Amino acid sequence: MHEELRAALAGLLDGLPPKQAAQAVERLIANYRGRTPTDAPVLRDRADVAAYAAYRMPATFEAVRAALTAFAARVPDWSPATHVDIGGGTGAATWATAATWEGHHSTVLDWAQPALDLGRELAAKTLPDTEWRRQTIGEGLTVPAGTDLVTVSYVLGELRPEDRRAVVAAAATAAQAVVLIEPGTPDGYLRIREARTQLTEAGLRIVAPCPHSDTCPIVPGQDWCHFAARVNRSSLHRQVKGGSLPYEDEKFSYVAATTFDATPASARIIRKPQLRKGQVLLDLCTTQDGLQRTTVTKRHGTHYRQARDASWGDDWS
Repeated sequence: MHEELRAALAGLLDGLPPKQAAQAVERLIANYRGRTPTDAPVLRDRADVAAYAAYRMPATFEAVRAALTAFAARVPDWSPATHVDIGGGTGAATWATAATWEGHHSTVLDWAQPALDLGRELAAKTLPDTEWRRQTIGEGLTVPAGTDLVTVSYVLGELRPEDRRAVVAAAATAAQAVVLIEPGTPDGYLRIREARTQLTEAGLRIVAPCPHSDTCPIVPGQDWCHFAARVNRSSLHRQVKGGSLPYEDEKFSYVAATTFDATPASARIIRKPQLRKGQVLLDLCTTQDGLQRTTVTKRHGTHYRQARDASWGDDWS
C-alpha cells in the first residue's frame, strides 16, 4: 500500500496556494496533537483536507500499520471481515488495514464531509470495497453489532472527554477487536492509558503492546509508553513539511484489545535497544515483573543475535 498511497497523494496540492497550504498545516499540527478538544470537525474545507492528507496521511498510515502488524502477530489465525474506522477522515487507517489483511469491507465514519470526499477520491482505484459515511463522532455514536475490527487513530485528542469515552464505549460494545492509536506524546499516552482501562473494564483482553491486561506499570508524569515507525518521505511530503531528510520517525502510542482469546507477548521492547560491545541492553515491559532492563551478552548465543536484530516495539521472549 505504500506506493499506491504515494501515487494517490501525488499532485494533491496542485493549484493550492503555498501560503494557504502552509497556514492549514500549521493549524492542523496543533489540532492533531490534541491541544484543542472540540465538538466540531477539525477539517473544514478542501484546503484543510488536502493539507492534512499530504502532511499527515503517510505518517498516520505507517503508525497504524505498525500497530496493526504487532496486533496481527498475536492473532495469526484471525482476520477481519468487517472494519469500521471511527473518525477516519481521509482513510489512512483504512489503507493500513488493507496493508495488513485482505478480503474485508471497511466503513469510514467521519463528521467532515470534505475529508470523506477526498478519502473516497484517493481510495477509488485501490480500496473499492470501502464505504464513506458522515457521522458525528462522540456521544450517540453506534457501531454495527458484530463488527470484527474497529480502529480509532489520531482522533481521541480532538474530542472532549465525554465524547472520547463515548467513542471507546461504542467500539468496545460492538467489535471483536479494537485498536486505538494516538500521537506518541505524554498526553497521547495518557489518552491511550485511559481508553485501555475503559476497554478492560468492558471485558476486553489487551493483546498489544502490553503483555498483560493488568494496570500499566508506568508512573504517569515520569515516563510514557510509545513507539516509532519509519516514514519514507516523498517529494510532496518534504515540500509540505518543510523538511530535507528522505525519512522521519513517527512516534505513536497504541493499544489493541479483543473479546476473544488471544495470547499477548511475554514481553515487549519499549525503548530502542542499546548496542554495546558484546552486549545489548533491552528495556522491557513483562508479564510478571513489570518494567525491567535485560542485558543480553554474547554468552547468550542465539538470544544475543536476536537481540542485536531486535527493534523498538518488538515482542521478546
